Amino acid sequence: MNFLLGLDVPPISHVTIWGEGPLGINKTAVIYGGATIVSIILYLVGTRKRDSLVPSGIFQNCAESGVGFVRTQIILPTMGTDGMGYLPYLTALFFFILFSNITEIIPAVQFPANARFAMPMVLALATWWIFNIVGVARQGFFSYIKNSLIPPGVPAFLLVLVIPIEFISTFLVRPFSLMVRLFANMLAGHLILVTFATICAAVWAASFTIVILPFSFGLLVAMTGFEILVSFLQAFIFTILTAVYIGGSMHPEH
Repeated sequence: MNFLLGLDVPPISHVTIWGEGPLGINKTAVIYGGATIVSIILYLVGTRKRDSLVPSGIFQNCAESGVGFVRTQIILPTMGTDGMGYLPYLTALFFFILFSNITEIIPAVQFPANARFAMPMVLALATWWIFNIVGVARQGFFSYIKNSLIPPGVPAFLLVLVIPIEFISTFLVRPFSLMVRLFANMLAGHLILVTFATICAAVWAASFTIVILPFSFGLLVAMTGFEILVSFLQAFIFTILTAVYIGGSMHPEH
């Protein structure tokens, strides 16, 4: 295994940072721009014949399936029918995150934009802003703060401990955990794929008949399939937690 001694595994900075072009545009910005454009095209094309009873064409089927998925699997279980007004936002959020993640497996791109923490932070702060505004609008400022910090049935002598914990959990941990969960999972998956791809390239360069090549290549294929699942799951988790937080602000009794 002497070939492994000269194995050059790129550092994290090499696989996550690129030089900037005009106006500060880099690869990450291009991916986010592409995810935005693809999302818009999907629904512009998919809703051209929205009056037809039977969807036709791949775009319309994808658009209607996506909307139906967000409605039945995210909004109704977490927010109820009152949450249908948030369907456009949550659908756009889900597909924007998905399209930003799935670029990890696209040849010549091979990087999930959400492996950089800036956009996950922006999306998490947007969620934080929305559920707080909804809570204040639905309940009033003081009632919202009270319902957020004081769970029903808690004895008065425990409030000195419960209130700080609930404040940190509701107003600080929620956006932070949303950001870190999306960013860390996509970065970790990307680094794993880079590692297996580097090993496969090194093994192939040493000898295409070497025993370890089929094993490492098989793991690379399996990890690529797994990252497709992770890309979908992270978009789903981020969106459904957003719906849960907004639903909690709308219905404090739950």
